[in-house]
Amino acid sequence: MKIGDLKHSVILQYSTRVADGAGGFTLTWNDAATIFAAIWPVSASETVQAMQTTMTITHRVRIRYRSDLKAGWRIKFGNRYFNVVSIINPNMANKYLDVLCKEASG
Repeated sequence: MKIGDLKHSVILQYSTRVADGAGGFTLTWNDAATIFAAIWPVSASETVQAMQTTMTITHRVRIRYRSDLKAGWRIKFGNRYFNVVSIINPNMANKYLDVLCKEASG
């Protein structure tokens, strides 16, 4: 991997629950770090549910290794959001991570 491959500035975000005062909670997203990444689309599928067409797009995002990233976090790229589904540490080398994501609406 060349350093120029990581050309997209992205924000790693994690969620927290904030009490709403009525016994429930609201999910809020907090910024963990701004980093550089490479982003590749992997697949797209279209399904029909409740008479509406739904598009699911998956991506692979490569970042430098970090130990705090977890499934359930999300990656913000401009006005697009990618939910982290799986994290792969190739060859357990701790050099970079391949993050498998599903694109989501804000």
